[in-house]
Amino acid sequence: MDNLSYNAFIVEETGKNNFTGQVKEALIDTLPDNDVLVRVLYSSLNYKDALSASGNRGVTKQYPHTPGIDAAGIVEESRVDTIKKGEKVIVTSYDLGMNTAGGFGQYIRVPGDWVVKLPDGLDLKQSMIFGTAGLTAGMSVFKLTQTLGPDHGDILVTGATGGVGSLAAGILSHLGYTVVAVSGKTDTTLLNNLGVKTIIARNDFLKNTTSPLLKPQWAGAIDTVGGEILATAIKSTKPEGIVTCCGNVASADLPMTVFPFILRGVSLLGIGSQDCPMAFRSTVWNKLASDWKFDYFEKLVDEISLDQLNDKIERMLKGELNGRTLVNLN
Repeated sequence: MDNLSYNAFIVEETGKNNFTGQVKEALIDTLPDNDVLVRVLYSSLNYKDALSASGNRGVTKQYPHTPGIDAAGIVEESRVDTIKKGEKVIVTSYDLGMNTAGGFGQYIRVPGDWVVKLPDGLDLKQSMIFGTAGLTAGMSVFKLTQTLGPDHGDILVTGATGGVGSLAAGILSHLGYTVVAVSGKTDTTLLNNLGVKTIIARNDFLKNTTSPLLKPQWAGAIDTVGGEILATAIKSTKPEGIVTCCGNVASADLPMTVFPFILRGVSLLGIGSQDCPMAFRSTVWNKLASDWKFDYFEKLVDEISLDQLNDKIERMLKGELNGRTLVNLN
């Protein structure tokens, strides 16, 4: 392809510890020399994107940079026999949007083994309503449901109005599980629409949590935030329960003893979507495209353009967003 220009949300370091993002023209020839060139039609905003856009060196080492750990679009060029020009594809995770130009640009060039072909049952827009958040939620649900059925008891979901939490709650409710949500938001409309049965305010959930064991209440839990909330979820999970962990927005520390594990047999399962094997990745995407696709999921999204990213990034870092933010690059 000729060295075309395209629009991208580019973050630059404009001063010491000062980072600014704006939509600029970029050239296709500046993309890395990888096997597959994709014209991006949709992306989504994730917490890791907000960190990259604000200059977090733990996420992105070099600037200028185009964030966007999610991308869905059409293959324009491919040096891989199994990926053809014109195919609709999804690219999430790996190094996309971290140190490789990401989905906030109208083109990406990535290794062939990062590419997932769009499964039947999803269009490109729907795939990015799910995005990395949906993949992470789906991995969490998959691991939890291998052991626990709807008849085992309540399932706790923390950070339930965020991207991963809201999608996990929606999938579980759709599958017939009774969901209890923990949230710091006062507006319960989203959670009610997702089929959540009980909502616990975050401050109430964290009361009287100093004991090494708490009253067992949940058959399992999907935690999206880490820290004291994760510790409380584990301490209040029933014997032989399952807790999944996928985030650290509250804290990366886990302030607790080993008692829930050695006295109740609670299992803590880590969820890491960035480098999960392609076979598992494809399994979860196919689930999301079929029996896990719940009716309300398309209403979880606020659709924006590249020009509106700065406001959404700022609000995400303040914890003010609910659901998912879809980025339309058309």
